[in-house]
Amino acid sequence: MSKLRYERPVIKKLETGMPNKFGSRMDYEPVTNIDGVAVSRLIREYGSPLFVLSERMIRASMKKAKRAFENRYPKVQFAWSYKTNYLNAVCRIFHQEGSWAEVVSGFEYDKAIGLGIDGRKIIFNGPDKSEEDLTKAILNDSLIHIDHLDELYTITELCDTLKKRPRVAIRVNMDTGVYPMWDRFGFNYENGQAWDAINKIMHTGKMDLVGLHCHIGTFMLSPNAYAVAATKLAELALALEQKFKHEIRYIDMGGGFASKNTLKGSYLPGSDTNPSFNDFAEAITTALINSNFQKDKLPLLILETGRALIDDAGFLLGTVISNKRSSTGRRNTIIDVGINILFTSFWYDHKITPAQSFTQYTEDTCVYGPLCMNIDVVRESTSLPLLNKGEHVVIHNVGAYNMTQWMQFIKFRPNVVLIDMDEKPHLIREKESINNLNDLEQVPPHLMTF
Repeated sequence: MSKLRYERPVIKKLETGMPNKFGSRMDYEPVTNIDGVAVSRLIREYGSPLFVLSERMIRASMKKAKRAFENRYPKVQFAWSYKTNYLNAVCRIFHQEGSWAEVVSGFEYDKAIGLGIDGRKIIFNGPDKSEEDLTKAILNDSLIHIDHLDELYTITELCDTLKKRPRVAIRVNMDTGVYPMWDRFGFNYENGQAWDAINKIMHTGKMDLVGLHCHIGTFMLSPNAYAVAATKLAELALALEQKFKHEIRYIDMGGGFASKNTLKGSYLPGSDTNPSFNDFAEAITTALINSNFQKDKLPLLILETGRALIDDAGFLLGTVISNKRSSTGRRNTIIDVGINILFTSFWYDHKITPAQSFTQYTEDTCVYGPLCMNIDVVRESTSLPLLNKGEHVVIHNVGAYNMTQWMQFIKFRPNVVLIDMDEKPHLIREKESINNLNDLEQVPPHLMTF
C-alpha cells in the first residue's frame, strides 16, 4: 500500500458574490489528452518538451474563416502566411484547404515552390527581395507586392533583361486610427507616396498592376481599423480606374487578426474579448461592398491570415523539474519549457493546465523555464495547483510563430508531432542533436590541437 501524499491545510476566507483576496474562483480541468491521444503517451513516445499540432483544429479554423468571409463577399481567396508556421505538413494542410502561399523571403519562396505550389499562386511580400528572388518570381509569374521605390526600380530593370511583364501590386500603409502606425512598410496613402508609385508603374508600362495590398498591424483588436483600410484601398482602386482606365483585380487585406491568446496586461482573457472571424469579415466586406465598385467589377478579396488560423491548434507539453520558494515566499515552478522555444511568452499570458489529476489547493505561482537566464519566465503569475517533480503541463495556443522564431540556446529544439483526423500522431519534425549543432561549423587547422 503506497503512502498518501501529505498536503498542509489552508484556510481561505470567502465572500459571497465577490472575489476574495486570492482573486476570483478558478475551476481547473486537467488536459489529459489532445484529440484523443493521451499526453502521457505523447511524452513517453516523443519526449518532453514536445510541440503538438491538431490537424482537426487547423482544418476547422480554416473552414470557419472561409465561411465568415464567403457568406459576406462573392470572391474570396486565402493565402497561408508561411512565416507564421512553415513546417511542410502545416503548409500542406492549408494548401489542401485551398489556400495560396504568402511568403516574405527567398527561402520561403523556394519552400513553396518545393511543395509544388503553382508560381501564379504565390504572393511575394516583404522589403528584402534580392534580384535573384525577384527574377525567380517574375519567371514563375508570381504576384510581387512592391514595398519601396528601390524595389520598383530593380523590377523595372529586370523587365528589360527578362523580357517579361511581371504581375505586381503595391503595399499601402495608412492611418486607420490605430497607433503607432505601421508606416515602415509600403507606400503611404495620406502623403501621396502610393500615388507616386502607381504613376511610375503605369507610365513605364512594363508591369501589370493587378492589385493593392495592405497589412496594417499585428494582433489587431479593432475590426474597424480594417474597415478604414478597405475603404481607402477601394477609393485608391476606383481613382486609378478613373485616371488610367485600368481595373484592379484584387485587394489584399493582409493578416494581423488576433487569436484567442491573452495579451500581457489584459484585464479579461482573450478567449472572451478578442474579435472573431465574423467580426473582421463584417468590417472588411461591408466596406468593400458599400464602396462604389460596380456589382460585376468587385475585386477579389485576398486574406493572408496566419496567427488566428493556427494559434489554438498548437500545444506545448512540458514536465515539472522542481519547485522553489523565492526570497519573498512566492511559489516558483520550474519546467523544461524555456523561452527559447516559447518566444510568444514575451507578449502573451499563455494558459497553462496540468496534464493529470491534482489537488484542489491552488497558489499564485511563477512558472520558469530551464534556461540559465533570469528572463526565462514562461508565466509571471498564474494560479496553479501544486505540481510535483515529473508531472506534466500543457501550454495552450502556441501554434503561431513559435516554430519559426524558436532558438537553439542551451537546449535543443524538440520534436513536433501532428495528430491527424483519425487521432493518429505523426512526427513531422525531429528534435535536434549535437550533430545539427556541429555540422555547419569549421575549425581552422591551428586550433585542432590543444
